[in-house]
Amino acid sequence: MRATLNGHVIAESGHVEIGAGYQYFPASATRLDLLQKVPKTEADLACPHSVQFYDVIIDGVRHERAAWSYEAPRPSLQHVGGWFGFWNEVEVA
Repeated sequence: MRATLNGHVIAESGHVEIGAGYQYFPASATRLDLLQKVPKTEADLACPHSVQFYDVIIDGVRHERAAWSYEAPRPSLQHVGGWFGFWNEVEVA
């Protein structure tokens, strides 16, 4: 599977995990150099899984909060803790 944005591969792996309807990529298969951690909002702080959102930056263009990772997931999402999910403009296929 690949996560792409504007023709750039952000993550690619033969093994992804499914959680809450999203595909998650391991950090080792994710272009962390394209991600920039963003400050947590009140809603982020209220998340029971300790979510951390990231902007994806491609060719100098910031795609806000297009990626996330759970830092301390509860048991139902424990298997994707530290992995990366994508949405909005990012295509996962």
